[in-house]
Amino acid sequence: MDANKNLEYYDDLDDEGQFDDIGKSQRPFKQIKTNKVSLAVQQFVQKQDDRSEAISFSYKAARFEEGWLLKTLGYFIEQQWISDVLSKVKVGKEASVYLCRSGEQVQAPLLAAKVYRPKMLRSLKNDHIYRQGRAVLDESGHEVVDMGMLKALHNRSVYGDQIHLQSWIAYEMQTIQTLYAAGADVPQPYEMGENAILMDYIGEEGAAAPTLNTVRLSLDEVKPLFGRCINNIEIMLANGIVHGDLSAYNILYRQGQLTLIDFPQVVSAKDHPAAWQIFSRDVRRVCEYFTRQGLPTDPVALAAGLWKAHGLRIHAELNPGLLDADDPADRQLWQKSREAD
Repeated sequence: MDANKNLEYYDDLDDEGQFDDIGKSQRPFKQIKTNKVSLAVQQFVQKQDDRSEAISFSYKAARFEEGWLLKTLGYFIEQQWISDVLSKVKVGKEASVYLCRSGEQVQAPLLAAKVYRPKMLRSLKNDHIYRQGRAVLDESGHEVVDMGMLKALHNRSVYGDQIHLQSWIAYEMQTIQTLYAAGADVPQPYEMGENAILMDYIGEEGAAAPTLNTVRLSLDEVKPLFGRCINNIEIMLANGIVHGDLSAYNILYRQGQLTLIDFPQVVSAKDHPAAWQIFSRDVRRVCEYFTRQGLPTDPVALAAGLWKAHGLRIHAELNPGLLDADDPADRQLWQKSREAD
């Protein structure tokens, strides 16, 4: 069964228990944050039939989803970061975002929990490309040096896969923290759990902020918002960060303001061997949206100017692994490279 079909099952599960056996043949994840998830919560996850009697979310999840949510958000509930899960507001290839009622730890009334799916229900595309040159991070954002953990990673065990996912999440949390402190337009991050990140919710309770690709800007918004996007790109470069998947699909729009999201695939502007190619693709995709809104742009010159302004060298070699087969511009670039050969 492929990842896309798994995603469909994840979203279509109901409360009748027809998928109760999912995961029973799987070895359970070896807990990374054992100090943060109480025995009561672990037992609660294991007792599938008693789940709804212990904790009841306002969001009525399917049986399998509900168990995963509790396993993932139990720490946030115990530590009073959140008090309730209200709804699912976004479904992505690798994670879903849930609207949560905040707990006593937070003044904001609403928070967003980005919850990564179990391995069999994730669809991480070409994630090995972004891991090049990156250290493996633990749940605290520190480089993993423990030989047992590194061996598990090398052996690609169930535990090793969980360490890998934790590192992927830690990079996103670390990046949002850095950019928020630098004044970028990103959600305020609050806490990271074993499979989730808790951050500001952008939108109203009944309506999450839409992604920019779904918005038709007014004429007086186009130029200043384009400038705001470029300013955020410059903040990232000043901190040695390339988003890696920046486009109008990963930018939220609310009341004339933008918020950049989705940072697990970030790469180092200085250390990643294909950083320039990834960066220029980010700039091109942002420019494509604003060009459709009526603003003339020159993504090639813009990307080169920004890159050089931060003292970075341009490496023009083409890495086919970075190209998206579904993107016409990438297909054209690949064809030109083959013709040149």
